[in-house]
Amino acid sequence: MYKDYIHSYLDETRRIAEQLDREQINKMITLLKEMRDQKGRLFIIGVGGGAGHASHAVNDFRKLASIEAYTPVDNVSEMTARTNDDGFHTIFSNWLLGSNLCAKDAILVFSVGGGDSEKNISANIVESLKLAKEVGAKILGVVGRSGGYTAQVADACVIVPVVNPENVTSHTEGFQAVVWHLIVSHPKFQSQKGKWESLTK
Repeated sequence: MYKDYIHSYLDETRRIAEQLDREQINKMITLLKEMRDQKGRLFIIGVGGGAGHASHAVNDFRKLASIEAYTPVDNVSEMTARTNDDGFHTIFSNWLLGSNLCAKDAILVFSVGGGDSEKNISANIVESLKLAKEVGAKILGVVGRSGGYTAQVADACVIVPVVNPENVTSHTEGFQAVVWHLIVSHPKFQSQKGKWESLTK
């Protein structure tokens, strides 16, 4: 009863994997390596599914790649206070100001659309990237739309190919996890193997 969709979804996943921009992933790794060498910090932002990814990815970049990484979504008290007091559109930018974002740092965005100030979609991402541009921090992203703000201003951005518009969100969020796990598991980039990999002879 469910097999047709299962087959089509997994086939779409295969097609996306084949079309992913390898050069952009390579550029992301290069920029992250340079940032780490300069003792810069990585700030990971996203809303919705991207927020969940941000928290998970912070763990992986810290533990497996020895990068000082943070995400504002890990502190629900501060995030909700900033939303209440200043407005949702500035929750990330004001948090980054409080963290003294500087040119040595980088921001990694997990977003389907990448932000659009004109349509007031993920304006909090847009505001944070405007701040990053002002201070000279690097901008990285994994998004599902080439027309969003992240893709327009990023130093490196993987745009997940749209093979079926009906599944753009699920595929984009799925491949965000694929891309960051690829990065932190790269043998020339990671500083420590995962637990199960370390047990392999």
